[in-house]
Amino acid sequence: RSEQYPSVPLSSIYPISLFLRLCLSLYTCLSVSLHLSLCLSITVYVLTSSLSQDSGDKASPFLNIYCDYEPGSEFNLDSIAQSCLNLELQFTPFQLYHTEVQCSGSDSETVFLLSGHDQRIHLYKENVSLHQFEEQPVERLFPELQELPSNVLWLDVLSVGGGRRLSAFGCQSGCVGVALVDQSRPEVLRSWRIQQDGPISTVILFPSWTGLELEKERDGERLGDGDSESYSLLVTSTIEMAVVYRDVLTRGLSAPAVLPDSEQCDAVLCALVTDLDFDRQREVVLGTYGQELLCYKYMLPEGGRDLGPGGQFQLLWRRSFQSPLLSINYLDLTGDGLKELVILTLKGLHILQHSLTRTADLVLKRLASRALQSQSQTDIREQPITVQESEGGGDNPCVEQEGATP
Repeated sequence: RSEQYPSVPLSSIYPISLFLRLCLSLYTCLSVSLHLSLCLSITVYVLTSSLSQDSGDKASPFLNIYCDYEPGSEFNLDSIAQSCLNLELQFTPFQLYHTEVQCSGSDSETVFLLSGHDQRIHLYKENVSLHQFEEQPVERLFPELQELPSNVLWLDVLSVGGGRRLSAFGCQSGCVGVALVDQSRPEVLRSWRIQQDGPISTVILFPSWTGLELEKERDGERLGDGDSESYSLLVTSTIEMAVVYRDVLTRGLSAPAVLPDSEQCDAVLCALVTDLDFDRQREVVLGTYGQELLCYKYMLPEGGRDLGPGGQFQLLWRRSFQSPLLSINYLDLTGDGLKELVILTLKGLHILQHSLTRTADLVLKRLASRALQSQSQTDIREQPITVQESEGGGDNPCVEQEGATP
């Protein structure tokens, strides 16, 4: 679909960009537990004289796990390099993912999921007694990830409270699957699937804003597990428009909301769902092979809330780059408490920062609003209740006297 390179088929372009995104996204240090830090990487092709005998002169991919079990030495590169665990892979890796699972009782443990061209998801779990990671059957902890219809290009898992989780995957064949799983057994409670026309590049599960969440966020209260029951799924494709399936727990995959013109900038390679403008409503950010960064927002008619009916996604802004976009993240790089939008392209790393002046004005405005709200609540609590005698000598009703002295 690339107009600039009409002689290069999309089937050749997308695997290369997916491979580059995979390799460049693995420079992430993952905090697995309080006493263990890990850094994972994938060596796609290793061919040396020492390995040629074992691999039969064939290039083999490796999963490299660097770990250090000594507290305080997480940033000692020499120590971490010495404890590298190399796992030779018999398949071409597509995506490396990590998530927490309930293994025994209430204890949670971090496991790694690696999808490959063998139409399987491979599970790697730590053997505590041997201090190493081993591959285990994925159906023991993730029954929803067995008997897959095609090679999985992207996977996402989200805990939804009550000991349950939502799992979503997108396949090379265009199949999208979502499952609600009881983690304690584990058992698939409900599942949904839908078929699209082209390979799926990204799937992202995220909680939809509800009226209760919005009010509690404004009041500074912490949300409980049962407060958020509305979750949506973002699906991006290499040839179709990106789409958000709203409230998957109730509607499954029957309530799509498309992101208009998202297919006009070539294949979507990466995506992000986050609040960029501090209005407590999430935006959808897409990065494309056509060198464009697109930001969408769900607009509702007056009086509407959440991702309810009657609204639609609209393009807020777009920004052009000099090369295809491979990865997007939103995190605090400078340590000042304000997150930056980080975009990784084929030729470099770009960091977009918020305007400090506008952010400071917004903070002052919200502080003033919060102080006014707090003062109003204080005045209401301090208003006295006095008793007035009725002239007829009957019952004395309680009436509120504004400004009366107690």
